[in-house]
Amino acid sequence: MTALFILLTLISACFTYNLFYPAYKHSKGVAISFLSGWLVGELVWHHLAFQVAVTLLFVAGGVVEGFWGSLGLLTLLISWWGMTMYQLQANLAEEEVERSLVNELGTNYRDALCANINYQGDKKPSKRQLARPFDSLRSQDVEVHKNIVYEKVDGLKLKLDIRRGKRPVENAPVLFQIHGGAWTHKMGSKNEQGIPLMNRLAEIGWVCVAIDYRLSPKATFPEHIIDCKKALIWVKKHIAGYGGNPDFIVVTGGSAGGHLSSLLSLTENLAAFQPGFESEDTSVNGCVPFYGIYDFLDEKRLQYHKGLEDILEKSILKSSKQANPELYRLASPINHIHKKSPPFMVIQGDKDTLVSTDETRYFVERLKHASANPVVYSEITGAQHAFDVFPSVRSEHVLNGVVRFAEWLYNDYISKQNQKSHLATDNVSVDG
Repeated sequence: MTALFILLTLISACFTYNLFYPAYKHSKGVAISFLSGWLVGELVWHHLAFQVAVTLLFVAGGVVEGFWGSLGLLTLLISWWGMTMYQLQANLAEEEVERSLVNELGTNYRDALCANINYQGDKKPSKRQLARPFDSLRSQDVEVHKNIVYEKVDGLKLKLDIRRGKRPVENAPVLFQIHGGAWTHKMGSKNEQGIPLMNRLAEIGWVCVAIDYRLSPKATFPEHIIDCKKALIWVKKHIAGYGGNPDFIVVTGGSAGGHLSSLLSLTENLAAFQPGFESEDTSVNGCVPFYGIYDFLDEKRLQYHKGLEDILEKSILKSSKQANPELYRLASPINHIHKKSPPFMVIQGDKDTLVSTDETRYFVERLKHASANPVVYSEITGAQHAFDVFPSVRSEHVLNGVVRFAEWLYNDYISKQNQKSHLATDNVSVDG
């Protein structure tokens, strides 16, 4: 039993060490580092409660005694202290997100939000949410229209879900959510990603759409982005029937969804991604990618390991960088940046083992240099990949900032529409 107790202490110590020093460089080790860092990092109190309860059982059984028992207990106490410090670090996200918004939008950006009758201010997670985060993925104030078919292709029915508040809305802003999961079958779906953000926005009057798209290894790029564009066209043509405004759409997504949302936002009306529907408008009003991949070719060698290169070559693009560099460039959002790129809010964790933070910084630098629109960059201390999938202290602070950015975009859009309306009225009066 003493050996079992020592094993517990070693596992706990490894978990804590990984929170602060995750594995970046080893293609095989990063997945384990990610999973433990994500689930322990965003569920610290749950792990602590479990470990304390098990330790008390060992103590009651007389196992924690002698040199090895004392050493194991000391190791646990140090590990628990480290987990606690990491959890307290999660509150830094509030200041980090606010600072990034102020730096780009100005110190008075909140003034526009105060004029919005739907904006309800920041939301703090309840104790129940933090204690039972997965139960909190359901909102009693939101209705969901599930599995609406938007396209039939290759024998598949591609579907989307629509979330909106239970109170009727008209001409509401629209969020367009693209799920992640390495572009790969059974690695992710619309059913479990982006839900906290969609619920939050639906509760304050937005209409939110989460889509399916063809997945690899059966699908080969650019089929993934073509499907996303087709879903966007469906939304523009049909979302008014669900209370949404087809002229105001913000796109978001995490990981592979961060890549696709960025690519979609930067390639409006690009014929290569719109075969057979080249004339359709695929522009959007803003983009919020979470921990996305922006440079498949990795020309600056900023990616931490070869895991991404391997999966792109074997399953997604099905060609190597050396054999087809132009395909890799075409698939990379960083190569589609232009002066009229829509406003961006880029979210990245500094402890992400699956996506290079250095690459994200370079993408943001290039985007800020070229784009005439705002580019907000929020780098979150301690955040691992997928940190926002369920409610936690860190994710709720970040979502508050994303909601503020989305509402700021919509208020800016409304303001410009009103100016156009007044200008048209003035011109009519002058002509009259």
